[in-house]
Amino acid sequence: MKIERFEDIKAWQEARVLVKMVYDAVKSDKGFSSDYKFREQIQSAAVSIMSNIAEGFSRRSKKEFTQFLFIAKGSAAEVQSQLYVALDQGYISQEKFNELYSKSDEIARLISGFIQYLLGLKSSLSS
Repeated sequence: MKIERFEDIKAWQEARVLVKMVYDAVKSDKGFSSDYKFREQIQSAAVSIMSNIAEGFSRRSKKEFTQFLFIAKGSAAEVQSQLYVALDQGYISQEKFNELYSKSDEIARLISGFIQYLLGLKSSLSS
C-alpha cells in the first residue's frame, strides 16, 4: 500500500487508538481526571505521538521525517513511563495498564520498523 497521507501510516492509526484509550482511562477514574497536571501530561504525550508522525510526514524530507519519528517514539516511551504513575496512584487497574502499555509498545515497534525502512530507502524523498 502506498502512503499518500499521514493517515495511511499504520503507526499513526494505532497512535490515534492509543489517544482514545488514554482519554477514556482518564474519564473512567475521578482521581485521574482531577489530577490536572498529570492528566494533561499523559494526554499530551499520547497526542504527541500522532502529531509528530503527521508533522514529520508533511516535511517531505527523509531526514526530517526520521527525526520526527524518533520524537514520536520517545513520546511512546513517555506514555509508558507515565502509565506506571497512573498504576501506582490507583488511577488504572493492572489490566488497563497492561492494555495501554501493550498498545504503546506496539506503536513504538511500528515506528521503529518505519524508521528502519526510511533509513534503508533510496527513495524519492530527499535526504
